[in-house]
Amino acid sequence: MTITGPFTVDLKPQETCHDKSEGFDLARMSIDKTFEGPLEGRSQGEMLMAISPPSPSAGYVAIEKFIGKLEGKAGTFVLQHFGIKSAAGENRLILEVVPDSGTGRLTGISGKMEIDREDGKHSYTFHFEL
Repeated sequence: MTITGPFTVDLKPQETCHDKSEGFDLARMSIDKTFEGPLEGRSQGEMLMAISPPSPSAGYVAIEKFIGKLEGKAGTFVLQHFGIKSAAGENRLILEVVPDSGTGRLTGISGKMEIDREDGKHSYTFHFEL
């Protein structure tokens, strides 16, 4: 199955302990999302990022736990992110459901998600099996 819909995201910087003296800066953020449409609910998680100060290159990993409903079925599942952005314009995002993380009526869920951002608004495309 494939579904799409909008979501909002609120990222907040969190304390991190690392040396910012040279090279890539490391950052930690909390993630709070609200999903609408066939995927309805909230997710919370954490993101770790490496950002190159002189260029737009960066990398991040994140884990977020969704709590809500998927096409009316209530439960939870966990999403794992792996993202790369290079100064040369090569971008890659892998966003997948962590195996065996589904609960309630979402037990057994698997899938991949794509995120789009246009005009400052976010949307998801979720390819899943349940």
